[in-house]
Amino acid sequence: MDSVNSAAKTELRKTPLNALHRKLGAKMVNFGGWDMPVEYPSSGGLMAEHKAVRNGVGIFDVSHMGDIRIHTGKTSGGALAAVQHISMNDASKLAIGQAHYSAMLYPQGTFVDDVIVHRLGEDDYLLVINAGTREKDIEWVRQNTAGYDGVVEDLSDAYTQLAIQGPHAAEVLQRLTDANLSTIKNYWFTHGKVCGLPDRLIARTGYTGEDGFEIYIPSDAATSERVWNAVIEAGKEFGIVPCGLGARNTLRLEAKMALYEHEISDSINVFESGLDRYCKMEKGDFIGRAALAKASSAGLKRTLVGLETIERGIARDGYKVFDDAGEEIGVVTSGSPSPTLRKNIALAYVPPGFAAIGTIVSVEVRSQRIKAQVVPTPFYKRAKKAAPQAVGTA
Repeated sequence: MDSVNSAAKTELRKTPLNALHRKLGAKMVNFGGWDMPVEYPSSGGLMAEHKAVRNGVGIFDVSHMGDIRIHTGKTSGGALAAVQHISMNDASKLAIGQAHYSAMLYPQGTFVDDVIVHRLGEDDYLLVINAGTREKDIEWVRQNTAGYDGVVEDLSDAYTQLAIQGPHAAEVLQRLTDANLSTIKNYWFTHGKVCGLPDRLIARTGYTGEDGFEIYIPSDAATSERVWNAVIEAGKEFGIVPCGLGARNTLRLEAKMALYEHEISDSINVFESGLDRYCKMEKGDFIGRAALAKASSAGLKRTLVGLETIERGIARDGYKVFDDAGEEIGVVTSGSPSPTLRKNIALAYVPPGFAAIGTIVSVEVRSQRIKAQVVPTPFYKRAKKAAPQAVGTA
């Protein structure tokens, strides 16, 4: 998921559900050039929305996300070759109906964006990208797949995308679809009828650290509102609430899911971010591989750690991190109170020498420095009912 863009000179883009969000009394903000709900006072606000997803179920409008389809041109295998060239994970390992977390990299091994790659067919792939980087990503994909026999389509405005997240997400959605959701593993997907709409993509993915599904429906406002309202009605038994970007952020932070322009960016490489488990160097050449091979030999200068403040104060995004001698050693990338843990948590980049669990550092909060300690991540991990949790984008 990408970061808030405060520039307000251009007209904000709106999802098909914008009027409904306003009717529901949502607090709206400029998020990467989009007019999006940050929280719903009628739901009880961020804290209540967060807890609903952890304990029951919530629904998010994530239609601002981008969608790029790459499929076969004149030669079979052209789409796969293109996807392999522009992304760091190994798409050749995907079965039809499977998805994985990946990233597109610059030649220097830093992030263009993180993506979810879905294998739709024999040589047919859907890349779900971030909202604030949509135009940049699409142009980058077109430029860097030009030499491959694959057709690139921007489908970003073709869908309304809803995320239904929480322990009761499957029970809610099952009431609205003919697809057997119990057969879909984490990071797999299927097509089925949803609210009477045929052939809808239903993916068991998300950006909250909980079980859940993302569904793709036609992007007209009337259909979008009808499906949203049907999900709300189906989830009443489980206390479903509409959820905004505020809860989405605290949920993903607890689960240590990367946020673009925070944990990942065009100045942070894969090894520093700790996402190298999704980078398959052995698959062959891809954009950024050569630089990463050099970076691997050179060793890390900084690494991402989890922090928990042990003195009163919240380590917010951008706050400086110091060692015992008062030397600045790093920066907080994301920080917030954790509604689930009832602690103040943060992610920060620090030198590897300060990454050991239990290490004490200081964070400058306004004009004071408060102590924090390095703790294991993810901060929160759901109980495993079926498939293991995976890192995601939104």
